[in-house]
Amino acid sequence: MSSMPLDKRETRIRTMFGNIASHYDLLNHLLSLNIDRYWRWRTTRLAPPLGDAPILDVCTGTGDLALAYDKAARHRVPIVGSDFCLPMLLPAQDKTRRRQAAERIRYIEADTQRLPFPANTFQLTSVAFGLRNVTDTDKGLAEMVRVTQPGGRVVILEFSRPRHWLFGRLYRFYFRAILPAIGQFVSRSRDHAYNYLPASVMEFPDGEALAEKLRSHGLTDVRWYPLTFGIATLYVGKK
Repeated sequence: MSSMPLDKRETRIRTMFGNIASHYDLLNHLLSLNIDRYWRWRTTRLAPPLGDAPILDVCTGTGDLALAYDKAARHRVPIVGSDFCLPMLLPAQDKTRRRQAAERIRYIEADTQRLPFPANTFQLTSVAFGLRNVTDTDKGLAEMVRVTQPGGRVVILEFSRPRHWLFGRLYRFYFRAILPAIGQFVSRSRDHAYNYLPASVMEFPDGEALAEKLRSHGLTDVRWYPLTFGIATLYVGKK
């Protein structure tokens, strides 16, 4: 646990992710041993698209979950990816064009705390590894719930803390010592983004604590699914 509060000001987070945008995909796949692809695939299976209403992926970054949902929906549902860091959206747009999905997926620069969409618009509002980076978690959650249709789902894929005594210790050593060193070496991040990553995970609520936060925003039938020994957890709630 960090001894000082994390600096999660919008300007700092936007700058930090902007500076690592060109290395973001490489490091995601490298540092997770490519398991992050499985986590997104599992998300689209445990919270699949239902019907024809659009899907919103907030804090979309380079668009991996938006693209996963496009595939899960068999390319039949319009999808919006939003992020307040424009440099992260540029690789997303490139990947989407290469996969010939640009007609179905559009990206907009928008802060999750102030989403520019009418209430009750999306059948599903998702976020992958981004909620803990929103300056005010409750504001972000409130906006995700607001833009979701009644009966629709809010879907959150986020890092969590493995509870197994041995695996948990090994994971924390990797997360606090090895991951930041590799991330810094590859990205040369001026903001030490890969030191921020483990610190942000250790401070963020997980498991039942995050599920309860979802319930406090009016979501019902909230379920959570630990993935890969609890390294990540998927949370699904209904509006």
